[in-house]
Amino acid sequence: MSAKFAINNKTYLTTKVSLFMTNYRRELRMEIDIRRKVKIEKAMEFAERMKKVQEEARVALKRV
Repeated sequence: MSAKFAINNKTYLTTKVSLFMTNYRRELRMEIDIRRKVKIEKAMEFAERMKKVQEEARVALKRV
């Protein structure tokens, strides 16, 4: 999905417009800023938290 988005949103050198503009005669409207690091950092925090939970569960299951 993100590859398709990138291709449709890219402005091409020869035409000076994106494929989306060519097809729909308007700019692609984005509701979010995909370049924000905040979401990536929060995702990394979530992944770390899940690793800890899995390790704690593994230890608890070995005790049983």
